[in-house]
Amino acid sequence: MFSRQFDNVFHSQESGVLARVARSFSQTDILLHGNAKDSQPRHGQHKDSQHRHGQHKDSQPRHGQHKDSQPRHGQHKDSQPRHGQHKDSQPRHGQHKDSQPRHGQHKEFSLCGMCDERYTSILFLRVTEKGDFIALDLGGSAFRILRVKVSHEKKQTVQMESQVYDTPEDIIHGSGTQLFDHVAECLGDFMEKQNIKDKKLPVGFTFSFPCAQTKLNESFLLNWTKRFKASGVEGLDVVALLNKAIKKRGGIEVDVLAVVNDTVGTMMTCGYDDQLCEVGVVIGTGTNACYMEELRHIDLVEGDEGRMCINTEWGAFGDNGMLEDIRTEFDREIDRGSLNPGKQLFEKMVSGMYMGELVRLILVKMAKEEFLFEGRITPELLTKGTFETKHVSAIEKSKEGLTKAKEILGRLGVEPSADDCIAVQHVCTIVSHRSANLIAATLGGILSRLKDNKGNPRLRTTVGIDGSLYKMHPQYARRLHKTVRRLVPESDVRFLLSESGSSKGAAMVTAVAYRLADQRRQITETLDEFRLTNDQLLEVKKRMRTEIQNGLGKKTHDSATVKMWPTYVRSTPDGSEKGDFLALDLGGTNFRVLLVKIRSGKRRTVEMHNKIYAIPMEVMQGTGEELFDHIVQCISDFLDYMGMKNTRLPLGFTFSFPCRQTSLDAGILVTWTKGFKATDCEGEDVVGLLREGIKRREEFDLDVVAVVNDTVGTMMTCAYEEATCEVGLIAGTGSNACYMEEMRNIETVEGDVGRMCVNMEWGAFGDNGCLDDIRTEYDRAVDDLSLNPGKQRYEKMCSGMYLGEIVRNILIDLTKRGFLFRGQISETLKTRGIFETKFLSQIESDRLALLQVRSILQQLGLDSTCDDSIIVKEVCGTVSHRAAQLCGAGMAAVVDKIRENRGLDQMDITVGVDGTLYKLHPHFSGIMNQTVKELAPKCNVNFFLSEDGSGKGAALITAVGCRMREQEEKS
Repeated sequence: MFSRQFDNVFHSQESGVLARVARSFSQTDILLHGNAKDSQPRHGQHKDSQHRHGQHKDSQPRHGQHKDSQPRHGQHKDSQPRHGQHKDSQPRHGQHKDSQPRHGQHKEFSLCGMCDERYTSILFLRVTEKGDFIALDLGGSAFRILRVKVSHEKKQTVQMESQVYDTPEDIIHGSGTQLFDHVAECLGDFMEKQNIKDKKLPVGFTFSFPCAQTKLNESFLLNWTKRFKASGVEGLDVVALLNKAIKKRGGIEVDVLAVVNDTVGTMMTCGYDDQLCEVGVVIGTGTNACYMEELRHIDLVEGDEGRMCINTEWGAFGDNGMLEDIRTEFDREIDRGSLNPGKQLFEKMVSGMYMGELVRLILVKMAKEEFLFEGRITPELLTKGTFETKHVSAIEKSKEGLTKAKEILGRLGVEPSADDCIAVQHVCTIVSHRSANLIAATLGGILSRLKDNKGNPRLRTTVGIDGSLYKMHPQYARRLHKTVRRLVPESDVRFLLSESGSSKGAAMVTAVAYRLADQRRQITETLDEFRLTNDQLLEVKKRMRTEIQNGLGKKTHDSATVKMWPTYVRSTPDGSEKGDFLALDLGGTNFRVLLVKIRSGKRRTVEMHNKIYAIPMEVMQGTGEELFDHIVQCISDFLDYMGMKNTRLPLGFTFSFPCRQTSLDAGILVTWTKGFKATDCEGEDVVGLLREGIKRREEFDLDVVAVVNDTVGTMMTCAYEEATCEVGLIAGTGSNACYMEEMRNIETVEGDVGRMCVNMEWGAFGDNGCLDDIRTEYDRAVDDLSLNPGKQRYEKMCSGMYLGEIVRNILIDLTKRGFLFRGQISETLKTRGIFETKFLSQIESDRLALLQVRSILQQLGLDSTCDDSIIVKEVCGTVSHRAAQLCGAGMAAVVDKIRENRGLDQMDITVGVDGTLYKLHPHFSGIMNQTVKELAPKCNVNFFLSEDGSGKGAALITAVGCRMREQEEKS
């Protein structure tokens, strides 16, 4: 009677129930989407911070190694390696399959209690991997060390040598320090026997317990399983603990590059020999599975191309009650007596750690009901752990099974009859068969998902498999295969036994990690040239001060690179300015004409009307006469538009190019910048050229009062609102600064009373070679191919016109070296100017996800992966960070000079700022401001954003000029 009831209970998962289990498990894909979004991060989770490039996305180690595991059978010394990733999966730079993580993006999730799916980037194996590596395998009572030598002669070969070390019970249940000291001691012994203790070899660490993995070589233990209970480890980084123990032991030096889950390692091991392998399963002391999921389905990980390995942690399947209808009283008793009640319920139903105990509990119940052993129950039979899973395997052998049953039961003190032995064999068969069926059902759920992902009518795949239960049980593998094929009939599944467990896979992951670490090192070395130290920035500040002095000095002015041109602006606005003024703004590819109405009194107001006109490239680089005729035509159109052609208005001309002013209304163009090359202009008075253009047209007349640099206009605009503003800064297409200098220091102008605004033209800083020690090969390349090689070198390092081009040159170099865009340099990337600085601002936005960065790159014709986007974002950030620091170093020199001019210990001052780089870039202003604060600590600098400095500022300078002219006429 009991036997029939028992059969019914344990066979209830046949047919429809198994199909339901498969569906239930496959529906955990919900967890990849909406439901998982509400899950809380665990220890070690990062959001989207800096990185570093190349780290795991929280792959999660787990159980699955038999406590008495022996060296894996079938190990070859010269096994033929190959590329270990499915042919359809796309490698992703910096996040290659099991590689380094994305810069700062490591996520680990606990999903609905049904099944703990964690994401891990499986490294993309190349046939070029080579070297000498060590793999450590900790997951059961035995600890295994493997040496893997990958060579390239005529063909790639892999040689492996291993040794197994016992892990005593007192260490398993002792302290974490004891456990990792034991691991370090075993590693030292192994290296000494291999005569490699003097080599610093890369190490891969297979750690088969639940972890929150934050980097490829950083993994925090969540909780022990499989009888391990070493204190002081949970919540800590196991790689750090291992490194500490190795350092404490001394005598050996290794580099732990990767910590790997054993399931992932199994898939990698088998994938090395079979390119179709995309699933890994471990069925041993514990059980788990991993598989290659399409990135487009993983909402919680950025990216949508290629695939990523998901470590399912399916041992926790059912922890939410989903399997309650098929759990038995014996399963519940097993759970109540375990170290982790209510957790890992699926694993407790199917894994080798619990199978023998399940059988023992059933035998006790049957004996109590007098269905076995004539009702005799011995102390041995009542003792937990006396009936092991290896006994189940022995009893189920077809020939000697019954003999083994009698022998094993005899050791338990019972005297079994022949019928008892048959009944016990039947119990073992039903329990192990249920395990194989349930594993088949959950595996069937994964295979069905793979089939749906691919959209093929028939799935062809390989499952890499390992674990003592699968290997040692005489019937287990056959039953599992049969049930899988019944549940997923439209599939051709090959089951590939791992010849070296997970260790070979861990070693190969380490091999790729070693390559990627070297790649990461090279990228870091490239970008380190742009990362300036505080001492370097102080030196830039010091050199700027020297060049400022040279520009102000009469004897040194001609040879100075920072020209410090007098502007003849001797005063900032005092609030009495009023009237209607025309302003012209020429400084880029667009030209503006403005009517500015300034009203004084209690309520000062500035009203502006403007129109924007394009300047075609052929005009920018044509003749001077063509350029100024175009400007006058635009003015004529604007005056018609405003109905003011018959009014002679005072005009301020914002001319944003290096000029030597001889008076307020006379400026000699020194050199064109920003893409202009109009002939017959350099060395000429631009106000005179404008007046000649107006005269040629013979339609209107204007009173040109002032020629204005946009930087000075910015300062004047801000000074109108904030009286302490005495410095102007432009950080946009170009870069420049001006400030109110003491007349006594300006040796190029007569007089020593009062102050005058000096237009620094600091873009030429470094043209004498004083910045060559911090210029990179990329700066030189941009300079060499510019319209004015050898000139404006400082500007070319920190202004918006050139930052995108610096980035483009770096990207070309990294692509040539195989680090970006799959090593393919597109025609787009070869195009000068394609990478505009506005894209840097967009790409560096903290609110922009990597998919959006990738979208920007694709709009530029760059076929990028999300991992390419990570590198591009890092390059952009590094280049713009340096630009902001250099700009800050220059400004620190200016404000410190003003403070010293005035003999102050501390000084408050305002800097008026304009320019798209400062205004629109997400980080430039903050970095620049902080740099000024650090390099000029005695100055409290307030940065005041200008509102239309080149337009409104020109009108204000004109208004100030008119006011002062009137005062001079009256006097």
